[in-house]
Amino acid sequence: MTYAVRYYTKSGNTEKLAKAIEEQTGIPALTVESDLEDKTDVLLLGCSYYAFDMDPVVKAFITVNRDKIGQIVLFGTSAMIKSMKKPLAKVVDGLAISIAEEEFHCPGSFGPMHKGRPNADDLKAVKEFAAKIVK
Repeated sequence: MTYAVRYYTKSGNTEKLAKAIEEQTGIPALTVESDLEDKTDVLLLGCSYYAFDMDPVVKAFITVNRDKIGQIVLFGTSAMIKSMKKPLAKVVDGLAISIAEEEFHCPGSFGPMHKGRPNADDLKAVKEFAAKIVK
């Protein structure tokens, strides 16, 4: 199996999770500005809701790399939303990309909400999640 980690963040919250995944797995966590070089069986993709949708930058990354992605495993932070599967499903509709059942999300600091998140417990939890995915 081949794996890659890509993420998009505006606040730095999802980047913290991506770097914890990198620390756990040894897979470089790069922003979605870095296209995939080779076919990837499993893409761990870090993103969050922005204005109740997936950011256009993430959508563009998936579209450009569509022939190199086998499956997407989502992770990210959010002030309120717990899953990115619905907006992702719209992006991959008609593409040969599957969406994993497994997904990791935790609260992210947003204004006065969730101060200090992701915290040490969140980072530990995402590492445990990544260890189950990357075998």
